Amino acid sequence: MAEHSDPSGNEPTAQPTPTASAAAGSEAADDATEPIDDGNRADDAGDESTRGHENDADRVADGGTEQVGLDTEGATVGSDGASDTPDIDGGSFIDGPETDQEMPLADHIEEMMRRLGIVFLFAGVATVITYPLAADIINYLWASHIPSAEFNRPRLYGPLEFILTKLKVAGLAGLLVGLPMFVYQTYRFMAPGLYDNERRYYLAAVPTSLVLGVVGVLFAHFLILPFIFSYFTGYTEPAAVIAFGLQETFNLILIMMAWMALVFQIPLFIMLAIMMGLVTREWLEAKRLIFWGVFLAIAFVFSPDPTGMAPIIVTLTMVGLFEGTLALLRWTGN
Repeated sequence: MAEHSDPSGNEPTAQPTPTASAAAGSEAADDATEPIDDGNRADDAGDESTRGHENDADRVADGGTEQVGLDTEGATVGSDGASDTPDIDGGSFIDGPETDQEMPLADHIEEMMRRLGIVFLFAGVATVITYPLAADIINYLWASHIPSAEFNRPRLYGPLEFILTKLKVAGLAGLLVGLPMFVYQTYRFMAPGLYDNERRYYLAAVPTSLVLGVVGVLFAHFLILPFIFSYFTGYTEPAAVIAFGLQETFNLILIMMAWMALVFQIPLFIMLAIMMGLVTREWLEAKRLIFWGVFLAIAFVFSPDPTGMAPIIVTLTMVGLFEGTLALLRWTGN
């Protein structure tokens, strides 16, 4: 500071030097620019925050150890990739039932083989239980379907023919027991991926499968087999003496009964497929000719009758069940 004397004789006054004034002005200018620096720092902090979130999202996408990231809408995304943001109805975005779990292919194959083993076990137990009664069943079926059975006893053309026929008769009982068990084990295999209504459909299908199988066997016993044997003996009797062999005769009887037990499952399979949304009634009606052709091919490939009568009857039965089920669905509107 410099002192100047006043001409009037007053006390000298202190005047700021140019250097002090310039320094004070510089400090004031610095103070005036402080808010601008704060704003720049805020922008820098925002950029760092944005970069931090981007890095977090990148680490989540790259499979890093970060457990939380940001999706495109700003909602948190967990380590499993599911968004915590609820949908319009207040629920979460779920592609399937909560019980559905991913499993390796080897585990699926192992579980499938284990459940098929259970099916064969139940069918085997039913076969073993029925085997001691097989001879009585053979006599009953022979007397029911062979014309003049009291005079036409079965002919045996091999030492193991009777034993093998008894096994086939007992195996039919195993098939009737194995069908509903197969449906149930299929349900157990698919249950984790089914919704509650689909589980109810499958559980209701288990007793339904047994009932349809029994109805199919009775249908073959009382309607199809009498017609077939009457047809066979009708054109054979004028030209030859009829003598039925045990093995060949029961091959026809048991295969027809087993076929009908399987064929009568068609309405059940159609209902399950439609209820689970795999197909629609309209789609099945549009593809009916394809299904008819498949039915005819299957009947001729697996039928033991070379004359064609049995395959035609089986085909007509399959077509009737197929069309009857569709007609029932169309009539009920379900």
